[in-house]
Amino acid sequence: MFRTALTRFQDKWRSYRHRFVPWVVLNLSKNEKTLRQVKESSKDKLVPDEEVSQRLLELFRLLLRSQRAHHGAAQTHFLSEDQAGGGHPVCGHDAMVQSLGFCIDRRPSTLPSAGTGVFVTRGFVPRGATVAMYPGTVYQAYEPILLQSIRNPFVFRCIDGVLLDGNDKGISRMVFRSCSGRDRIGPYMMSDTSWLTDSPGNPLAVGQYVNNCSNEWPANVCYQEYDVPEQFPIELRQYLPNVNYSPDTHRPLRCVVLVSLRDITAGEELFSNYFTIVH
Repeated sequence: MFRTALTRFQDKWRSYRHRFVPWVVLNLSKNEKTLRQVKESSKDKLVPDEEVSQRLLELFRLLLRSQRAHHGAAQTHFLSEDQAGGGHPVCGHDAMVQSLGFCIDRRPSTLPSAGTGVFVTRGFVPRGATVAMYPGTVYQAYEPILLQSIRNPFVFRCIDGVLLDGNDKGISRMVFRSCSGRDRIGPYMMSDTSWLTDSPGNPLAVGQYVNNCSNEWPANVCYQEYDVPEQFPIELRQYLPNVNYSPDTHRPLRCVVLVSLRDITAGEELFSNYFTIVH
């Protein structure tokens, strides 16, 4: 009985430790490549926010056109003329390939005992591409997150203390759904709850499952803060996988995107460095 419980605990720890910041810190000295990447991290964004917005808009517009084609002409008035169009609906992964030239998905990680990872499954990722998004509820530094953070390896901290809770289970899941429903404006959803399922409507919204790099597997993506601009189309916000914990019209919605550090080919797993984020 005790041996079974101990084995179960050890298996959970092996998976969890790759996302447990104190453990990563203690092991930095053993990881020369990771340590060098931390020291060489830049304060300059790899790609400007305007380019990130452009890539997201390309994907979201295609997803919206596909949604329109699938659900019929009843929602035509939600689209501008250049967004409207017929054709057959495409799944999120196909839309990603069409708009971005590649596709990512969750699969068992190549790291021993690391659990789930994120892989490029189709196409080619050029350096500087927006590869994924880190979904979750956005907490300002002064907002309560203690209960949500217990045994939660998916809490991401930005440079300014803003936290993103990317856990898709338990109380974190309930909080996101509640906040998403609260922020709805008439027929328009202001965020995407489908990332909480096994089939996210926005295929980019799996960034919380990207594992930390190692000597054997150096980082090929980095985190980059992205504040959604005020002019972001209201009809496309339904694909944003983030929502503010508290309603605040004076602060833009914080998102975190993962940007490729080099060219990445199909079949490669994405690895980040939990200590490098540019703002």
